[in-house]
Amino acid sequence: MAILKLYGSKHATSTKRVATILHELKVPFELIEVDAGTQKSPAFLAKQPFGQIPYIEEEDGFVLYETRAICRYIAAKYPASGLIPSEPKAHAIFEQAACTELTNFDPSASKLVIETVLMPMFYGTKADPAVVAEQLAILDKKLDAYDTILGKHRYIAGESLTLADLFHIPYAPLLAAGGIDIMTQKPNVARWYKELVARPSWLACTEGVTSTAAY
Repeated sequence: MAILKLYGSKHATSTKRVATILHELKVPFELIEVDAGTQKSPAFLAKQPFGQIPYIEEEDGFVLYETRAICRYIAAKYPASGLIPSEPKAHAIFEQAACTELTNFDPSASKLVIETVLMPMFYGTKADPAVVAEQLAILDKKLDAYDTILGKHRYIAGESLTLADLFHIPYAPLLAAGGIDIMTQKPNVARWYKELVARPSWLACTEGVTSTAAY
């Protein structure tokens, strides 16, 4: 049986985000490892014109890039999962929560992970204390609002898990790898975060994404 092909890097944060959703929905996939040297090749750019990872390709030739778009597409194919609510008001709240992740969490969380984890890992540099302090202060204030939201319901879009929650992976758990324990400092955020990082879908990706032929 042909399975979805995921073009990316097993340790890349964006690839891990897509793979987490694939595991959450038990969708078999093949990881096609992409090295940095091929991302700007004509063959790669024909599928991903920005030369970035990841992208997916299905048996019928359908190609899709942009991480969150890929996740939405996969979830839309499995509506019974509820990862994208269909009822209009629930869907609106989901989109609100998804926008919250993109605009209020990702900017600072990603900068902190890049500064404290990725740059030291790949380039041997030390984190800039000024950058870390600035982004940590911003994220701390954002998480105050998260704590209020999560004090009202179990997940950020209501009582059911959605893509909006899972979009916080992998940056939320990678903060701790950089020595930043901010996700467990506020009670409601801590409860939500600990549940997310314990999900089998994320645990399957922590050491790197690998192909999964069947469940």
